[in-house]
Amino acid sequence: MNVMHRFANPNRFLRIGRATLPWSAGLTILCITTGLYLALFASPPDYQQLESVRIMYVHVPSAWMAMFVYLSIAISSAMALIWKHPLANLIAKASAPVGAGFTLICLVTGSLWGKPMWGTWWVWDARLTSVLILFFLYLGYIALNNAFDDPARGAKASAVLALVGAVNLPIIKFSVDWWNTLHQPASVTRLDAPAVHSSMLWPLMLMAVGFTLFYVTILILRVRSEIAAAKIHNIQLVEARG
Repeated sequence: MNVMHRFANPNRFLRIGRATLPWSAGLTILCITTGLYLALFASPPDYQQLESVRIMYVHVPSAWMAMFVYLSIAISSAMALIWKHPLANLIAKASAPVGAGFTLICLVTGSLWGKPMWGTWWVWDARLTSVLILFFLYLGYIALNNAFDDPARGAKASAVLALVGAVNLPIIKFSVDWWNTLHQPASVTRLDAPAVHSSMLWPLMLMAVGFTLFYVTILILRVRSEIAAAKIHNIQLVEARG
């Protein structure tokens, strides 16, 4: 617990962020550039889906990141509510727009992929519906966080929403197993072996790593901005009381 509190120090986060940012930004560009090249030019078309399968290289990593970022928000919210970590609320708040962006990309690319495969842009499939709910949870979190004049009240209310909304994550994950849906079951994270050929798996993994590093890069930048804004807010409060 002492270790967690030590790394929750804003000044320590800023020092770690300064050292990490050039590497995360550089590796983000490298992974996404290489992944896109392999996805668009080196990987083969699917024998059933043909060239439309290339949407997978953006759709699947964005879906993974939509859930991962929300999980990060839920964990940060729990740490903020239980242990009062100084950075936890800032990390959750900074993550929300990034996660909402990934979720929107997931929904849009899924719709584009669904049209040639299913013959329609949208169906009220269990997986699609639960991801849409996730997008609304992101929007609700952002709105609730900014709904109060007192940032502490907004942070607490949005943290509660984040924890309640975390129930949706296993529904998204296991919806294709629990219900009869159009969405295909997991083909990469299978326990036996991935059902995706290595020529498609490598660019997919590179894109996933690139998206994760992109999240880390944007998170560092946004948390730095949130720390600066919090300092300015505290200075203004002191001046108003003085």
